[in-house]
Amino acid sequence: MQYRPLWALSLMAAGAAWAGSGLDQARSEPNLEKRSGLAMDNAVAALKEAREAYKTGDLETVKGKAAEVEESVDLAYASLQQTKKDPRRSPKWFKRAEIESRDLLRSLESLEHDMSFTDRAILEKPKTKVEQVHDDLLTGLMEGRRK
Repeated sequence: MQYRPLWALSLMAAGAAWAGSGLDQARSEPNLEKRSGLAMDNAVAALKEAREAYKTGDLETVKGKAAEVEESVDLAYASLQQTKKDPRRSPKWFKRAEIESRDLLRSLESLEHDMSFTDRAILEKPKTKVEQVHDDLLTGLMEGRRK
């Protein structure tokens, strides 16, 4: 019983070290589909960190995390495109990215509504990028490749 707090603390430290590598870990993943999943997970984590930074009034961190969201979503989509797979024949990772991008878009809109009017411009580019990627993924899943 005495070792549980120490064990939990070491687990939290390992989790923080793993989360700190974020986008670099995604870029180093050789499997393109898993890379896409890691990049989308990083985008979600970066948005959560941006929300926390906004609550504390740290706009520079919010700008950095918003850019990281945009970069992560771009990496996820590019990784899926590099697989050269047809989204209709192999939808697993494409559908996962589509669902996560939709949820990410909702979270971005929620954060945008919570922000002051003057600060909302920070989220304009990431929001546009996520919308574009979501629409492209959805189109790919619904139409498939053109022949």
